[in-house]
Amino acid sequence: MSPYHFDLFGGAAGWDARCWTSSDDRVRGGKSQSYLECTSGQHTQVSAAIFRGNLDIKTLGGAGFASQRTTDDQGPWDLSRGDGILLKLLGGDGKKYTLTLKDQELPKRPDGREQSTVSWEYDFTHEKDHKAFVPWSAFKPTYRGKPKSDAEPLDLKSVRRVSIMMRSFFGEQQGPFRLEIESISVAEDPALSKDDDARQSIGQYSEKSGHVTPKKTWRNYLSCGLL
Repeated sequence: MSPYHFDLFGGAAGWDARCWTSSDDRVRGGKSQSYLECTSGQHTQVSAAIFRGNLDIKTLGGAGFASQRTTDDQGPWDLSRGDGILLKLLGGDGKKYTLTLKDQELPKRPDGREQSTVSWEYDFTHEKDHKAFVPWSAFKPTYRGKPKSDAEPLDLKSVRRVSIMMRSFFGEQQGPFRLEIESISVAEDPALSKDDDARQSIGQYSEKSGHVTPKKTWRNYLSCGLL
C-alpha cells in the first residue's frame, strides 16, 4: 500500500493564482508588496508557483512583511491523515520564508482589517531545489508575531488558511525576494516509509535544530554528474 500523499497545491492539484491573494504590510501603512504567479517551472516543465515581491522595512521602522494567502472561499482542509507537510521547492534566493497554517477565521473589523488569530508557523531558508518533509510538530503557534505557548492544538481536521510569508525578522532581511514552489502536499512521514528512495531523497526535520536538513533531489545529482 502506497504511503498517504495528497497534493494541496501543485502536483496533481495544479496551481491557480485566483486561489491566492496578497496580505502585505500595506494594511498597516507599509510599502511591501507580494505576488504569486503560476507558470512552468524554472528548471522543469512542471507546474510551479513563483512567490516574489519586495520587502520594505524602512517605512515601518525595521518591521515589514509580504505574504500570499489562500482566498476566503478556499478550504477548510482535513489534513489529519498526514504526518506533516511535504514541500517540493525549486529555485530560491537563500532568504528565510514562513509557511503558515490557520484553523480559525474571525469577522473583519469595522475598518476592514482582519482580526488577529493564532497562526501555526514554520520558518525555512531555501536556495536550491529539494524536497523537505515538515512534521506538524515543526509548526509553532504565534499570536501577532509572538510565541503563544498556551495555544490550543492545531485543528488538523479544519485548516482554513494557508499562507507563504516573507518578513524582516526584526530587520535581518529586506529587498527583492523570489521563491519557486513545485508543490505543497500532505503526506506520511517518509522516515517511516519502506521505500528507501523516499527516505533518502527527502529532507527531515530535526527537533533539536528546528530545521529541515535538505536532501539532494535527482536534479542535484544530475548537476553533480552522478547520474
